[in-house]
Amino acid sequence: MTDATLAFAEADAHMQGAVVAHDGPAPKRIVTGYGFWIFLLSDIVMFSCFFASYAVLLGQTAGGPSGAQLFDLKGVAAETACLLLSSFTCGLASIAADVRSARWYQAAMAATCVLGLAFLALEGHEFAGLVARGAGPTRSAFLSAFFALVGCHGMHVSAGILWLLTMMAQVFAKGFRADIMRRLLCFALFWHALDIIWVAIFSVVYLLGSAA
Repeated sequence: MTDATLAFAEADAHMQGAVVAHDGPAPKRIVTGYGFWIFLLSDIVMFSCFFASYAVLLGQTAGGPSGAQLFDLKGVAAETACLLLSSFTCGLASIAADVRSARWYQAAMAATCVLGLAFLALEGHEFAGLVARGAGPTRSAFLSAFFALVGCHGMHVSAGILWLLTMMAQVFAKGFRADIMRRLLCFALFWHALDIIWVAIFSVVYLLGSAA
């Protein structure tokens, strides 16, 4: 075998090894991407079911108070402002991650966390006030549907905050690795989806409910 033949064989083996090494994680990335979109779409389907249940049970107050008698739009507007601002700061965190600015990334994520916690505090205060007025989830079918829909969204925000803190810790410990950047993208999509769902809740539950 000539030197040229040996060199060609070595180069061919090297190319095959490079292909195997490159193709290895690709299926995992594809499965992870599809899996997250399936999760996100299934979440939207779940919230659609909650919205449908709320629409059906809207008038089933069992002689109790209706939304127009219970809802405080000023407090709900404050909740909405906190969540929409958190979406903006989450976008800033994504931009900071793209330019690999750890300081601005951590600052924007911290602001997102504070705004998310403020939203949860305002929502908890609203729920406590309703229960204190005798308008808990067991009072009527309408209130059961209301607490289920809004409370489920609040639980998602709580889970999102835990995810956010995990992403802050991962970037602090490991930097902007490719796998962490993919997780950050998934988190941002999840957080923005929660904002879109809340806009629907604010419009359908609170605005239309107060006008009814």
